Amino acid sequence: MMQTSAEQVSAAIRGETIPRLFSRTVSSRADAVALRWRSGDSWTQWTWRQYAEQACRLAAGMTVLGVGRGDPVLLMLRNRPEFHVADMAALLLGATPVSVFNSSSPEQLRYAAGHSRARVAIVDNVEFLERFLKVRGELADLRHLIIVDDPDALAPDDVGSYGDVIATSPLPLEDAAETARPEDIATIIYTSGTTGPPKGVMLSHANILWTNESFRRLLGGMSWTDRRFVSYLPMAHIAERMTTHYDHIAFGSVVTTCPDATQLASYLREVRPHVFFGPPRVFEKFAAGIQAAMSADEATAARFEAAHAVGAQAAALQLADESVPDDLASSCEEARREVFRPALALVGLEECEMAITGAAPVPTDLVHFFLAMGLPLSEIYGLSETCGPHTWEPYRVRPGTVGPPMPGCEVVIADDGEILLRGGNIFVGYLNDAARTRDSLDDEGWLHTGDVGLFDEAGYLKIVDRKKEIIITAGGKNVSPANLEAALKSIPLVGQACVVGDGRPYLTALIVLDPEMTAAWAARRGVSYGSLLEMSEHPDVRAEINAGVANINREFSQPEQIKRFAILGDEWLPDSDELTPTLKLKRRSVLKKFERQISELYA
Repeated sequence: MMQTSAEQVSAAIRGETIPRLFSRTVSSRADAVALRWRSGDSWTQWTWRQYAEQACRLAAGMTVLGVGRGDPVLLMLRNRPEFHVADMAALLLGATPVSVFNSSSPEQLRYAAGHSRARVAIVDNVEFLERFLKVRGELADLRHLIIVDDPDALAPDDVGSYGDVIATSPLPLEDAAETARPEDIATIIYTSGTTGPPKGVMLSHANILWTNESFRRLLGGMSWTDRRFVSYLPMAHIAERMTTHYDHIAFGSVVTTCPDATQLASYLREVRPHVFFGPPRVFEKFAAGIQAAMSADEATAARFEAAHAVGAQAAALQLADESVPDDLASSCEEARREVFRPALALVGLEECEMAITGAAPVPTDLVHFFLAMGLPLSEIYGLSETCGPHTWEPYRVRPGTVGPPMPGCEVVIADDGEILLRGGNIFVGYLNDAARTRDSLDDEGWLHTGDVGLFDEAGYLKIVDRKKEIIITAGGKNVSPANLEAALKSIPLVGQACVVGDGRPYLTALIVLDPEMTAAWAARRGVSYGSLLEMSEHPDVRAEINAGVANINREFSQPEQIKRFAILGDEWLPDSDELTPTLKLKRRSVLKKFERQISELYA
């Protein structure tokens, strides 16, 4: 099959913008269901026509507030239909929606709103509003603060009501859809760096639609029109933004919004999605739940084990591009019908036609587990800087790899093993940060990912390691360990710290006492000791550090907080296994040397 070139993808979307695409989808699918959500004990839905009317009304209301071309509009909203409305309303004005994580602390909100120079911020509820109000006085560019839910009228008088803003005559969709230009910034995604403050990844309309067109070509004959999706990951996460917002607009899928990820299980069982994306941790929980249910009694366990063996045998042949014998195919079909479909129904995936995982390292055993059950689970690779996906193969899966380059996308491996990416999906640059943009994008348009990889014999990319030190938790959250480690070392007793959590369900830390501060602390309390090891086991020392960690956690979002820590008994010295001569952390060496202590933190 002839490969798709970047030029072919570019030609297909030339002159296009997200609002123009939205207008065409609304025109062709006006009365089809676009968005669904739970309202109390019942379900409510909007057609594409109703969705468009809401967006055009809010756009008109935002015009009154002075929002125009290029103006940043900050969104702090849960997964709810109003997010889609607000994002699209901003795009219809040629403005730039900037969504932030709902777990953001006041300090993180201050940075994102201040750095992006947001003119308007739309927040979900009073809880979110309170965090904003703590720093609003420091945001000179923020002219209007709008709240969506305020049933008890707790917001101050100078905070506007979403209901009031949207209660106006709508802008004409066809006219508003012509405001934005392909080169305009469609969104800014804030992503953690290994050092320093978060980076504002600028993605244009052309970037996003190029990615969508590449996706469309990869799917081939499979259509996502009318396919059911559940939106539950933060909309500040590029994977969720791309899948259930931009691709939703392009394909005309049906999105059910889940405002609280802890309710995902009940939503999945209700919606039974056709396509589902989740970080590895989500699929690990699904697998654990299925295995627990299938172990309820000996007979059920034996039946599942036998069926899984049959499914695994068939899956292995398919992965090797070998034909499955008729008798095995028949047994496999029976296993899927009688065992696997009911098992997958426990987690709401019995009608799932395409399961996708990524954002963190994926255990190959997990992929094999679901492939044997007939759930086509595949791993995808990309970054915020690539609008999400860059390599993927949804049909011919090779566990342990993230697929070949998507149509029009290029991937090369540099001499030092670093993965370099190029294509029309590559971001415009980092907002207000030319230096870090130059560090990431070279003169030939290659994005230097900081990841290390290689290609297998079939041309599939395998992620070997991370050149950069950013941590990606099992939940897909990007965390800068350097920022956390610097905060931990602000605790008087702490001399060195190493944050752990890559591919893990939560963050932990290895902590080393500062000899001088420890001696002073002990002297003040009349405590005599013979070594740092002895002090590392002292209950008062642990209590002191525990209090310091608790204080630090208040400054970070929930996924960035340290859940457990170990206090080590030996000092880390310059030019050692742990530190360079200039006291930089040798992270890989530390993780290997203290593997046992780390394992105990996750026991």
